[in-house]
Amino acid sequence: MGVCVNYIFKIEIRSTGLACSRSCYVEENSRKRGPLPACESHTADPFANFELELSYITLSPLGVPQQVGMCLRSNFLVVQIYDFDRPGVQMRRTSWQDGVLGTNCPIPPNWNWTYRFQVKDQIGSFFYYPSLNFQRAAGGFGSLIITNRDIIPLPFNTPDGDIVIMIGDWYTRNHTALRTDLDTGIDLGMPDGVLINGKGPYRYNTTLVPDGIDYETINVEPGKTYRIRVHNVGISTCLNFRIQNHNLLLAETEGYYTSQQNYTSLDIHVGQSYSFLVTMDQNASSDYYIVASSRFVNQSLWQRVTGVAVLHYSNSKGKATGPLPDPPNDVYDTSFVVNQALSIRQNVSASGARPNPQGSFHYGSINVTDVYVLRSLPPVVIDGKLRTTFNGISFVNPDTPIRLADQFNVKGAYKLDFPSKPLTGPPRMDRSVINATYKGFIEVILQNNDTVVQSFHMDGYSFFVVGYYCRIGYGEWTENSRNSYNKWDAIFRCTTQVFPGGWTAVLVSLDNVGVWNLRAENLDRRYLGQETYMRIINPEEDNTTELAAPTNVLYCGALANLQKQQEQSSSSASTVSGQSKLYLMLLMVFSAYILILR
Repeated sequence: MGVCVNYIFKIEIRSTGLACSRSCYVEENSRKRGPLPACESHTADPFANFELELSYITLSPLGVPQQVGMCLRSNFLVVQIYDFDRPGVQMRRTSWQDGVLGTNCPIPPNWNWTYRFQVKDQIGSFFYYPSLNFQRAAGGFGSLIITNRDIIPLPFNTPDGDIVIMIGDWYTRNHTALRTDLDTGIDLGMPDGVLINGKGPYRYNTTLVPDGIDYETINVEPGKTYRIRVHNVGISTCLNFRIQNHNLLLAETEGYYTSQQNYTSLDIHVGQSYSFLVTMDQNASSDYYIVASSRFVNQSLWQRVTGVAVLHYSNSKGKATGPLPDPPNDVYDTSFVVNQALSIRQNVSASGARPNPQGSFHYGSINVTDVYVLRSLPPVVIDGKLRTTFNGISFVNPDTPIRLADQFNVKGAYKLDFPSKPLTGPPRMDRSVINATYKGFIEVILQNNDTVVQSFHMDGYSFFVVGYYCRIGYGEWTENSRNSYNKWDAIFRCTTQVFPGGWTAVLVSLDNVGVWNLRAENLDRRYLGQETYMRIINPEEDNTTELAAPTNVLYCGALANLQKQQEQSSSSASTVSGQSKLYLMLLMVFSAYILILR
């Protein structure tokens, strides 16, 4: 295995006499990273520093050598600091730190850059990943966990342990080859497999799984209950997650507690995260399969696109054998997927990040101020290139980040003309952005006229998922569709699925000033243009609803001449002031060898 690039990550968490939840890591927007596991560390110290050193290595998760991995020199971490009542990962008031091209210039090679943002008003299970140039297909994702403060009770008994499982489809072609395929109009095709925590499948079938594949084993104790956090970090494939002979008691998704109910399996769409409570109540006559299998595809063709790990009791009497537990049998019953999605509801009586119940925000009685219908279609050719669209517009990332262009009055960097409903003319490539209203309450209809199930994500916010539609054939949303909305306990989350030929409706309260990315979470669709931004400005801004640009802001595009050269340094920490602020800082030190991997 050949090491090629080193990284040193320094994380600094500060609280000026106050405290926070525990959390780790942020999204990095400049270079790829390999699959990364997670573990926990706890502290009551209001000031904590951690360092993580990583290296690229050659791995063969599916039996084919490829440059994807990382060597851990120290552990991933989860930090807990007490007596602070506003945790969160929505980067409140500071979209400058969002880590996407519409808000941040890319970090130049061999430079340091520190992310600073508040951890406020959220708890739960999240993950991070690199956001540029299809780098997520090379790995680089990791878990981000925020827990309750001690004074706010969990809506379930404290689990005996916490386990993170990251699932995702995987290609043996590297991310630059995948990107080249898309640039030349070639579909990515079927993935080569599914990884669980960066490892290939257990050899449950000697025909489908070659010998010598390294697989993941989760070690547990009989009789104990674990909180298992599952993230779909893949490119484009919805995966059905299940553990042989074990019930999955759903407890939380993306920062909000759910009404608790058991599932034998659950569809986890690209970009989604869930927490399950799983009790080890079996007799351990053998190990048990943990399965993540592809959904909404031809199962006979996609058999090899299945991830398999092993659940190992300490008193297990043998290896897992026999067939995998069955996936849902709903090829001719589209109501199953909708009913399962609708069954995921908010626990309105539980306290989340704050002591007040999650259901105290009565979203169903608020007047909607604006309605946006975002329609997605299969890829089309625009100006000789294969592109994807929302409402007939294929987004082109601005050379100068949007909020930076505002501050320096850069003309023509973007347009505030994104249509609220699909255009009737030919599709086009453009930099159209939604001109949203601060403190508005908007309804967004995600109309999927594509042929694949999609995931939709909104940065800076969570939204109420009030309705779905999925039937054989196409179903267009109409105003009468509102009669089916859930206006009491709809789940509040940041990533939702949209079934092919169907629609999903969400409600959003626009209380977070800044510029926020709206996108298809399917990486191929997003790369080809299926995204836009919401620009939300407070006309009476006095630096209370939006923070000023950070002192270390990077300049590019029309403002590149303002960027000063940076001396190499192993540390660029700066003092954080303010009596009610908690900051998570990620310092990234890049090796000069990074240039060879672009």
